[in-house]
Amino acid sequence: MSENRMKIGFIGLGIMGKPMAERLIKGGHSLFLHSRSGVPEELLEQGGKVCSSPREVAQNADIIITMLPDTQDVKRVLFGENGVVQGLGLGLGLESSGGSSTGKIVMDMSSISPIDTREFAANINKLGCDYVDAPVSGGDIGARNATLTIMVGATEPVFEKVKSVLQLMGKTVTLIGANGAGQVCKIANQIIAALTIEAVGEGLLFASKAGADPSKVRQALMGGFASSRVLEIHGERMIKRAFEPGFRIELHQKDLGLALSNARALDISLPNTAAVQELFSACIAHGGGKWDSAAMVKMLEKLANHEIRDSAGESDKLSSPK
Repeated sequence: MSENRMKIGFIGLGIMGKPMAERLIKGGHSLFLHSRSGVPEELLEQGGKVCSSPREVAQNADIIITMLPDTQDVKRVLFGENGVVQGLGLGLGLESSGGSSTGKIVMDMSSISPIDTREFAANINKLGCDYVDAPVSGGDIGARNATLTIMVGATEPVFEKVKSVLQLMGKTVTLIGANGAGQVCKIANQIIAALTIEAVGEGLLFASKAGADPSKVRQALMGGFASSRVLEIHGERMIKRAFEPGFRIELHQKDLGLALSNARALDISLPNTAAVQELFSACIAHGGGKWDSAAMVKMLEKLANHEIRDSAGESDKLSSPK
């Protein structure tokens, strides 16, 4: 058992939250759990405790973690009826200290708006508590293996308080800057990931249509300059037609929506991000909101009237140059 056992609340126990919470329990911490869909029995068997509301989680825990789908979900859980702020147990007359060292810590690990994150942080600080935004990258595989990349927005002293907790869930934990900076970093991550998924899809589609075995093409590219985690993981999913999440298209579309809305506020153009967002929208129109992001390739295949196949012998071939 950890000598520094903490009381940690975890709200949101979906495909990412469940294995993350499990890692904290295995790390020796006491977990107070709440999820709209119910707390998984496995977490209870490992010692997790069910709470009936976010308020009850906050009453019991010193660090309250949220892992939720979008900005409005986080706002509701933090500030809605029976929300986290109602259970912090602190005097509501406390004035903002810009990050008190005496209160509890609210840590949001969702991927949400940086602008709203800064507002949430300011309101939590007014109650004498600290706020951390710590979105993650690495998908369900990273969550299960505790190899997530975690991008943190917090003050340096607060980061040091939560660092050991984050290291139980992630392999790379980086303080980016003040509140909101973690979410800015996550948006940049989602832009790069989405555009790379699209590029991998185009490359493998081209190879398959041209008559090459996409599995062997992928294997060769993994040893060259085009190598990436996206080519490794999403490329394999495209070839094997393994489109169960993973990271759902509807969530990646949401993240690109944040990227484009913030880009407009910054007066910058993200043309390729906008194009990939349209491919995600097309997937959703075809009933694919819950497909893995790799399934974006299905829309490229429709445009090409060709499906990536794992055998060169079954693929159409380019005619020889005249």
